[in-house]
Amino acid sequence: MARRPRIAVVGSANIDLTTFTDRFPKPGETIFGQKFDLGFGGKGANQAVAARFCGADVFMVARVGNDLFGPATIENFKKLGIDTTQVKQVEGLSSGVAPIFVEPNGQNRILVVKGANDAMKPADVDAAGETLKACDCIILQFEIPLETVYYTVAFARKHKVRCIVNPAPAQAVDLRALAELDYFVPNESEAETITGVAVKNLEDARRCAGKLLAGGIRRVIVTLGANGSLVAGSGVSEHVPPFSVKSIDSTGAGDAFIGSFAVFLAEGLPELEAVRRANLYAAMSTTGVGTQKSFYKREAFDAEWLARG
Repeated sequence: MARRPRIAVVGSANIDLTTFTDRFPKPGETIFGQKFDLGFGGKGANQAVAARFCGADVFMVARVGNDLFGPATIENFKKLGIDTTQVKQVEGLSSGVAPIFVEPNGQNRILVVKGANDAMKPADVDAAGETLKACDCIILQFEIPLETVYYTVAFARKHKVRCIVNPAPAQAVDLRALAELDYFVPNESEAETITGVAVKNLEDARRCAGKLLAGGIRRVIVTLGANGSLVAGSGVSEHVPPFSVKSIDSTGAGDAFIGSFAVFLAEGLPELEAVRRANLYAAMSTTGVGTQKSFYKREAFDAEWLARG
């Protein structure tokens, strides 16, 4: 039997506070929501869980608060079989939280309070260095300080470890610090914020990707929601079509894509095949409520993949 992929996630762990509502209140207005759900989240943690569910051995590097949510977050990782050796509580800080508001069509709006996630420093990456060097892939997001993201990208480059950066939530980026990055994976709004190129269609996505590639990134994947994804790099500019599903909550779909994509690549699948499978895994995640709770185990995904031909 082939060795299981080893995936490291250096990133955030939050608690998701999801409210379902028919509409959003006006300024000063109070309305009733339809339903509330509390779950474990954070882009880093979500991507770690997706990778774990897809069959990888997963190593998490994260910081949580010394509140009620901190120990619960660590215990959740352990229950799922994720290595928590480098998940530490930080005194005097809250855990990260993400209030999420979901409309009837499944579209979501999210606020993130970073809390202890902001305490993740380059020294914490060094402390996890020996394990990171042995991984097939390191995944990063923007819910931890950018200096730590840049430091980890340089670490991965130095030790020849594949690295994926998900620039979410979007903010200004020093592309020089991401030179020779293996994969940069924004969605449409993140790509627009970072490049200034509005992404309203596939051609816009190609222009946006071209601008990022000109900065020295090796591969750009722009996830396009219900329109699939665009893979761009030297010698490739390929639209990978979506899969049709009955979506009820799109929260965490981008995280499902990235976590599963990292595993499929580490298993040795060709790049476009890995993207196609990640498209389906992400689409399937939108058929359930929440983030981690909506992610499918590998057996269920494989069955759906075969059913789709």
